[in-house]
Amino acid sequence: MKTLVIENLHVNVDDKEILKGVNLTIKENETVALLGPNGHGKSTLLAAIMGNPRYKVTEGKILLDGKDLLAMSVDERAKSGIFLAMQYPSEVPGVVNADFLKAAINSCREKPIGLYEFYRQLESASKTMNISMEMASRFLNEGFSGGEKKRNEILQLLLLKPDFAMLDEIDSGLDVDALNCVSEAINNMKNQSTISFLVVSHYARLYQLIRPTRTAIMINGRIVIEGGPELISRIDKDGYEWLKYELGIEIKKEDHVDMRTTSIGSCAVKETIKK
Repeated sequence: MKTLVIENLHVNVDDKEILKGVNLTIKENETVALLGPNGHGKSTLLAAIMGNPRYKVTEGKILLDGKDLLAMSVDERAKSGIFLAMQYPSEVPGVVNADFLKAAINSCREKPIGLYEFYRQLESASKTMNISMEMASRFLNEGFSGGEKKRNEILQLLLLKPDFAMLDEIDSGLDVDALNCVSEAINNMKNQSTISFLVVSHYARLYQLIRPTRTAIMINGRIVIEGGPELISRIDKDGYEWLKYELGIEIKKEDHVDMRTTSIGSCAVKETIKK
């Protein structure tokens, strides 16, 4: 059984400590919702797992099936089955989307994929994501809309078939149809494989569609509570302020953000819960 174990993880960004002792275990075929107010370390955790060099691990461990993930380069982590769908996918002029996807697939195979098989898989994945095959001949993400970039991230996910997929606000910028398309693709992967997901979102709708098996809440750079999907409903209804009164946690917040009126669907996005 494949397991990702994070132990006492401390991470600095630009000499500022963001993660302050994160402990989290994700087992095979789990979908974990990672919640928390803006600026509390969710994206930092995903970037540190993937190996972004800007994020400096100063203490702790990340183990993949007992192997030290921190000792691996970014490409070695990807080949080991780790995948990150980014919140802000980069545009890469001069690199054709199809060439990038084919190279990514081949990097995880002993024998290069045949051209016919590659285009057969690409056509199938593009159809699933409701993406025109014309996008395959364009430069990677260049000139793509926000929604097209996010669909293209999930297209990569479908083609690479990793063991652990981390989705960083993959639903932001998607309209209703695109959100349904993305969530359906995620659910199909869950049903057809043992893939595990770690999903960051500020919108309860995505979690309603993909039905996480577990919820973890990150406050002040730590996982402060874990539970079932009921935690998502609690935060969507009451925001995060109840953590202060029930768990004694003082929540450091960005200026002008009231934790009593900040729900999962309104973290610096919209005010849905009123006093």
